[in-house]
Amino acid sequence: MEIFKEVEKNGHEQVVFCSDKKANLRAIIAIHSTTLGSALGGARMWTYSSDEDALTDALRLSRGMTYKAAVAGLNLGGGKAVIIGDPNSDKTESLFRTYGRFVEGLAGRYITAEDVGTTVQDMEFVRMETKYVTGIDRALGGGGDPSPITAYGVYYGMKACVKEVTGSDSLRGKKIAVQGMGNVASTLCDHLAQEGARLFVTDIYPNKAKPVVERTKAKFVEPEKIYDVDADIFCPCALGGIINDKTIPRLKVDIVAGGANNQLADEKKHGAMLQKRKILFAPDYAINAGGLMSVASELEGYPPERAMKQAEGIYETLLKIFQIAKNEKILTFEASNHLAEERIGQIGHIRRLYAGKSEFDGQLARFT
Repeated sequence: MEIFKEVEKNGHEQVVFCSDKKANLRAIIAIHSTTLGSALGGARMWTYSSDEDALTDALRLSRGMTYKAAVAGLNLGGGKAVIIGDPNSDKTESLFRTYGRFVEGLAGRYITAEDVGTTVQDMEFVRMETKYVTGIDRALGGGGDPSPITAYGVYYGMKACVKEVTGSDSLRGKKIAVQGMGNVASTLCDHLAQEGARLFVTDIYPNKAKPVVERTKAKFVEPEKIYDVDADIFCPCALGGIINDKTIPRLKVDIVAGGANNQLADEKKHGAMLQKRKILFAPDYAINAGGLMSVASELEGYPPERAMKQAEGIYETLLKIFQIAKNEKILTFEASNHLAEERIGQIGHIRRLYAGKSEFDGQLARFT
């Protein structure tokens, strides 16, 4: 891998490689953009097959966070950290406190949070070394686990998708295949079941799905068969890259809308394949922005009702994206990118124009 070419390809500002042998820490912090504000994004802990895979994930995810914050109307940039290790066996207080010291060294350019493989408890260890961390326990003044807000936003995003396809946003009677039964999916299934949706769920660990099946009367499907379920909506809530050459031909749905990041293995190619099959795709970073809204609210004292209200706004954001896609005859992810890039461009122009001037705050307010 030519590292600088990879970093420069999507305009990343900074990549930090963190290593501490004594703490068994190997991590990468990728800062994609700070045009709108400090780069905020979670710390993912995963057993990557190679250092190159870890870097690729950090670069992709951090870019997605920039676009997610921009589309959500937040004054934040995009960043992401990946910690190389097994989240089931390699976690220690020393590891996360050492990671926290690296975050502190960035002096606020990057704000970390929990993500796949990390928890509120892990972030509390990080907080012992830096103030640049969110997603901490409410007892300590934080917002706690942001996944319920993510789930709430995905729920409203699904309603927007159904509105776009059918003219009504009711999910009653709709068949929804949900892949992955983590915290987001579990809470999402509760919302869907409460509205009367018919659920088909799966997870590579069946025991994680069992409580959801019992609560919501969902039908459990073997992991490899979830793509073949005849449903209205396919809802990816596991890892990314699962909408690809092999899975798209198997889908029997009208909509793909879920909480996972980077769902399209190749944005252009697989976005076009979905469109050709007349399957509406909800851009992942737009529909799953509720978690980011939650941790952003935490930076302002965490009024929970504000985070919930912002998550409900994902409904209107998606309808706007779908309208842009139709008007300009482009893919939905391209429409979402255009929306994000327009805001980043406007704020970037104002920052350059009013650099160091008090008028900047007033100009910024016009766009937020």
